[in-house]
Amino acid sequence: MTIAPQRVVTLHYVLCDQDGQVLDDSRARQRPLEYLHGHDNLMPGLERALEGRAEGAELSVTLMPADAYGLRDETLVREVGRSAFPVENLVPGMRFQTPGDDGPEIVTVVEVRDDSVVIDTNHPLAGQTLRYRLEVLEVREATRAELAKGHPLPLGTDHREVEDKKVP
Repeated sequence: MTIAPQRVVTLHYVLCDQDGQVLDDSRARQRPLEYLHGHDNLMPGLERALEGRAEGAELSVTLMPADAYGLRDETLVREVGRSAFPVENLVPGMRFQTPGDDGPEIVTVVEVRDDSVVIDTNHPLAGQTLRYRLEVLEVREATRAELAKGHPLPLGTDHREVEDKKVP
């Protein structure tokens, strides 16, 4: 079976920056990635590269910033009041997840001042060329429940129960 929309794909990956430094490795965490193809669960560039591949396929993919986490936007670096952070010992480089207009966003502390904090809401990998090494482990048809949810369901989930809870 090959990778196509409406199919669940399980794969291992190694993510490196443009200098070859490993940023993430699913094997090191002993946890492969599982996603529903064609449902915006992955960056479009990765989905395009995986389309039509079968179990056992191994490939390398390089994504330019615009096809990955986007270009850096310096307007997303701004100063906010110190009271926005409940943590007393703030240091540059700390990251927090906060609600954003389009869902959760990562905020990186750039500078800590007496009454304010300079933050960066660019994705931490924005502006970087990323290199992926991918190995396709499994491709299967998605269940109706997974299609309704838009993502794979955890192993052991009773898919009938999920379908019964859907709003008509």
